[in-house]
Amino acid sequence: MSDAITSEISDRICAHMNDDHATAVVLYAQTYGNSPDAAKAEMVSVDPEGMNLMAQVKGSDVPIRIHFDHILKDAEDAHHTLIAMVKQARSNSK
Repeated sequence: MSDAITSEISDRICAHMNDDHATAVVLYAQTYGNSPDAAKAEMVSVDPEGMNLMAQVKGSDVPIRIHFDHILKDAEDAHHTLIAMVKQARSNSK
């Protein structure tokens, strides 16, 4: 069984995404956060209903809330959902 999404799990997910998948985080902001002009983005938190990003849009920091298409059950569900979202966003941008 995977871990529930606690603040510690959220911090771990955010650190991983920001450190290892920064381009995906920008793509989330551009595609799902309705901010196509986002130049940078940082994942701030993740909870079962969505994620909070801080994006840089035209030189200003803009908070973005992105809701998931379902309530996440656990950290493993978050992992699969984030992967599916970036794949979908990449396919839409082609």
